[in-house]
Amino acid sequence: MSEQPIPNEPTPEPEAAGGSAEEPTNEAAAASARAREWLLQLETMIQNVAREAAPVAREVGAKAAELAAVAAVKAGPAAHKAAAVTAEYGQRFAERAQSVAADLRHENEAAKAPGEPPALEGPPDTPGEPDA
Repeated sequence: MSEQPIPNEPTPEPEAAGGSAEEPTNEAAAASARAREWLLQLETMIQNVAREAAPVAREVGAKAAELAAVAAVKAGPAAHKAAAVTAEYGQRFAERAQSVAADLRHENEAAKAPGEPPALEGPPDTPGEPDA
């Protein structure tokens, strides 16, 4: 394998007088070569794991899709039942609210002094609904 310089790697500077400049350079080159070899081995291992894991990942995805389909099928009837119950309780609440409003208006009318204008009767018109 040919040795190529790694970008942004500091180049060793020669030591001051009395020391050998060859030893640190050889050690640095050996460490750099070892690091490159480890990185290549790591990259190969990652590629092997990815290649072997791909079928498993596809199987997990397929199983998740099947579970989502089953959940969707089972959620349909529950959603219909919830909608029916909500409509029933909504109707009851509306009837009670109208009764309370009528009682409050009646009490308000009884407590009013003579000569005051009468209160509005009935619920206010809601936009978008035709008058009955």
